[in-house]
Amino acid sequence: MELGDCGSKCAFRCSKAQEHDRCLEYCGICCKTCNCVPSGTFGNKDECPCYRDLKNSKGQDKCP
Repeated sequence: MELGDCGSKCAFRCSKAQEHDRCLEYCGICCKTCNCVPSGTFGNKDECPCYRDLKNSKGQDKCP
């Protein structure tokens, strides 16, 4: 996946998020780190183990 794909994939991933801008920011970080974004607007994180397993400093899921 090319990095240019992150924008469109994250736009779809975050399309139903309440905090849209925050979702896009973190999805973008995760996409650049992992080179993938799970399909759909929620869940499906098993499609991308790197994306699924990234945690923030509090040990919570980093990626939306």
